[in-house]
Amino acid sequence: MARALDVIGERWAVLVVRDLLLGPKRFNDLLGGLPGMSPNVLSQRLRELTEHGVVRRRDLGPPTRVHLYELTEWGRALEPLLLQLGRWGSQARPIPEGALGADSLLLSIKAAVDPARAADLRGVYELHIDADTYLAEVVDDSVRIRRDTASGRPDATLTTDLDTLRAVCDRRITMASAVDSGTLRLNGEPSATRRLTDLLLAPFTSASQR
Repeated sequence: MARALDVIGERWAVLVVRDLLLGPKRFNDLLGGLPGMSPNVLSQRLRELTEHGVVRRRDLGPPTRVHLYELTEWGRALEPLLLQLGRWGSQARPIPEGALGADSLLLSIKAAVDPARAADLRGVYELHIDADTYLAEVVDDSVRIRRDTASGRPDATLTTDLDTLRAVCDRRITMASAVDSGTLRLNGEPSATRRLTDLLLAPFTSASQR
């Protein structure tokens, strides 16, 4: 435990790893998803995580000259530990203030799905949230979410902005009212869009029942 905490025990280090769980990110994208973190601190944490072999930098080269940060295989092995830590932390009081970013929101959904219910939510779903596209695959007793697109036709797609998705997930508005207002679009067979809706509301349904 002490050796693990030497690597990721600092708060920002854990959050950097969390924000890379769904796929690679550019420096500015990481910074935008971690309110309160300065560029200097992010640079330091990325350097330390890279030195420890948790994160690596990938350079796309010309013509884009984009630098991406991604988890190594060893870094990806942290996912079940961080999801379990998130489940444990969700019981803490008081409930933390502040809006969840897209990655945090989707990881909350992933962590909250009961494996026994996964079969009822089975499907391949594309989520278009602002400029980002996420792929959610529910198979057997697991949920996989990452920044990606479906290789074939997804069972259902959702297109919206992050503020609307937050409002739907925390039940300030219903999915139906968001669709009626035009701020959210659902495409797919009714049974598939219903499964996608149930998937998105999973952690917030659980919270309301406590």
